Amino acid sequence: MALTITDANFEEVVLKSDKPVVVDFWAAWCGPCKMLGPVIDEVSTDYEGKAVVAKIDVDANQEFAAKYGVRNIPTVLVFHNGEVVGRQVGVSPKKAYTDAIDALL
Repeated sequence: MALTITDANFEEVVLKSDKPVVVDFWAAWCGPCKMLGPVIDEVSTDYEGKAVVAKIDVDANQEFAAKYGVRNIPTVLVFHNGEVVGRQVGVSPKKAYTDAIDALL
């Protein structure tokens, strides 16, 4: 399962991580987000110990969604050394997310 994060722990979990980080910005009412959720959970399981895979609910946590210009959901951002190095808007195949992580490992 992907890690659930909030605005309160975003900096610690995402920006200070020494591993690649994939963050799924989502909301409970979003149909495409519900389709993407199981894919993100699979990626989390596949990369356990190698990368951090997390989800953040944009309705409850708006600070970092605004900071990174997340206007449509789902949006998946890939971070490396605290910087955004990848962005996927909408639902993409699992390979899009795994390729982004593999490029950083």
